[in-house]
Amino acid sequence: MIGTSLSGITFISVPGMVGAQMGTGVSGFNYFQVVIGYWLGYFVVAFVLLPLYYKMNLTSIYTYLDRRLGTTAYKTGALFFILSRTLGATLRLYLVIKVLEFFVLKDMGISFELTAVIILGLILLYTFRGGVKTIVWTDTLQTTFMLLALLVCVSYIMGQLHLNFSGTWTAMQAKGYTKLFYTDPKSGSFFLKQILGGAFITIAMTGLDQEMMQKNISVSNLKDSKKNMITFCFVLLIANFIFLLLGGLLYLYASAKGISATADNIFPFVAIKSGLPPFITMFFLIGLISAVFPSADGALTALTSSFCIDILGMNRKNHKTDKQKKTTRLMVHYSFSIVFLICVFYFREVDNGSIITTLLTIANYTYGPLLALFAFGILTKRTLRNEFVPLVCLASPVVCYILKSNEKQWLGGYTIGQEMLIINASITFLLLILFSKKSSSIPAVETDYERETNENKAEGLDRNEGALQLADI
Repeated sequence: MIGTSLSGITFISVPGMVGAQMGTGVSGFNYFQVVIGYWLGYFVVAFVLLPLYYKMNLTSIYTYLDRRLGTTAYKTGALFFILSRTLGATLRLYLVIKVLEFFVLKDMGISFELTAVIILGLILLYTFRGGVKTIVWTDTLQTTFMLLALLVCVSYIMGQLHLNFSGTWTAMQAKGYTKLFYTDPKSGSFFLKQILGGAFITIAMTGLDQEMMQKNISVSNLKDSKKNMITFCFVLLIANFIFLLLGGLLYLYASAKGISATADNIFPFVAIKSGLPPFITMFFLIGLISAVFPSADGALTALTSSFCIDILGMNRKNHKTDKQKKTTRLMVHYSFSIVFLICVFYFREVDNGSIITTLLTIANYTYGPLLALFAFGILTKRTLRNEFVPLVCLASPVVCYILKSNEKQWLGGYTIGQEMLIINASITFLLLILFSKKSSSIPAVETDYERETNENKAEGLDRNEGALQLADI
């Protein structure tokens, strides 16, 4: 889970945010407001969503939507997950390929396109070779290297600047890099917007994300799964703080050496082009490469699982033979690899210099309908008119985009920040209420699912193996 969450974007873009311009002044530790929100959101996931998933013994978390709201809502929710996870995973992958190509491989005559193909090929190779177990062990190893690289870089740069932790903090304060809470309610960086937005981003991007929840519900019991989630959220809080600390150090070092790089370029430039010892460059590259695989391979596996189970219905009894199912899974897996490649090339064309901002924007637009569908199922006893569900879920992000595009004219100087996800989900929720009808009771999801679980067992599916046995492909 740590490896999936701390991607190449965390490794490169979070440190770069510290000194990046945000209208006036610098961003500072502004992002940590969102991280505090993440931390709060994990408690909601642990104590609200995990008990629901374990109670229903889910293989795919979107099965809940099927049992509670119907097939249309189920497939709509799964499609929004597929869209969001595809865009998010390829954005993370793009950043790492961009850095490797620009700072390392370009001088060797290796193009961006070839780099992208090679990295995707490597990801495919070891997911096919070892399946879910390989992903778990390699993710653990790669995450260890990434965090080790982070600590080595922080320690070395502090040494180069002749600073201890106290001195580092004082020097960063003098530059405005440690500013945390923004108190202007109209600003997109207002602390309540960032914290609440961060909490809902976690609920959506973790609690309603098949990839992340697949790892949690593979734990044998609810108590240990909760423990895993709470431990993870504290580790994530500390890790993000250290990444921001590294960002401040990088800008201090760049200022001392006359380096002008900023945003996503600051860490790669200092590590590779500023004359630091080769072992620092090596640690940086190891950390960077380690950051890309846990998020990319996990996303590719989860997307294949979700498409096969939620869209194609391969966990239900049908007339396909095992050989036909195996062929279908292969085709889906390869198809998503091609989609990944296309998206990477697209992001190269629209890169705005701060990938983490783009990632959060994508999440705000694509996870809103999914969040609203789950909220509608959990908080109401109403039933949906299925024919309106896809239209409602598409309409809300469009309305939010129009609102964001005209916020200066319509909102009197108010800037929408991370609360966009809340606005998006709220609009979707209200529209779902409008296109629904009263019901005397909630559908008996538990009884229905027990029947389906027996069918799944007959098909050879096991929740503890992560919903889809890629090792069997």
